[in-house]
Amino acid sequence: MQLDTKFQKLKDILTESGSAVIAFSGGVDSTFLLQTARDVLGAEHVIALTATSPTYPSHEFNESVKLAKQLGVQQLVVDSNELEIPGFADNPPRRCYHCKKELFEICLNKARELGYAEVFDGSNLDDLNDYRPGREAALELKVRSPLLEAGLTKEDIRTLSRRSGLSTADKQPFACLASRFPYGTRITAERLQQVDRCETFLREKGFHTFRVRYHDETARIEVALDDLSRIIDDKMRLPLLAEFKSAGFTYVALDLQGYRTGSMNETTALNKT
Repeated sequence: MQLDTKFQKLKDILTESGSAVIAFSGGVDSTFLLQTARDVLGAEHVIALTATSPTYPSHEFNESVKLAKQLGVQQLVVDSNELEIPGFADNPPRRCYHCKKELFEICLNKARELGYAEVFDGSNLDDLNDYRPGREAALELKVRSPLLEAGLTKEDIRTLSRRSGLSTADKQPFACLASRFPYGTRITAERLQQVDRCETFLREKGFHTFRVRYHDETARIEVALDDLSRIIDDKMRLPLLAEFKSAGFTYVALDLQGYRTGSMNETTALNKT
């Protein structure tokens, strides 16, 4: 389908819904979905629901508040501590199922309480290409994914976001901090803070696309390939080592493959059916 055809299909889906609670992280996809829903339905028929938790970096939450205000959409903020969900902190391959199920149940309860017709999330067509147990929770609870239904890819969404002047058009893909841990490695609040501190350092140094993966005593850094030379320059390497070691890592490794989504799935046999 042509991009404009996909976009029209998205608007038709939103029009048919009448009103919606949108699971809103402030990332590329949910921000574009929120803006489009506002334009189609009117701000009075849309609510952005954001769940704060130890796995959700504070800067991402602050960004979500800023974006919701810019879009003129009411934002509901709820507390959600995934570490208290049975089966989450042990970090099994289906970890995201437990997390998304709780989030979507919160959204559905709010939708019923406030009289909104649908609950939407920001999944797109590319999400079908990776292991996403959270999709199972969405299907189970009948949470809809309008971007996916319209056939929109991540690049489509970035293009449409640029057209509409959204500041998130070129934003790094968002994933909760729990995604930095290999399956089976226990997730704790202290370890989440450790990773968040190191990623904050990279962000403040101007890196745009990166992850800090947790491997016990070792931090494995993924950055865009064109940033590899910059990160090993002593002007960056030495303060980076000092910061990461201060955060609690003994070893600091640079992944020569660079940044890629889903790298924690590469060594694990996962049943995607």
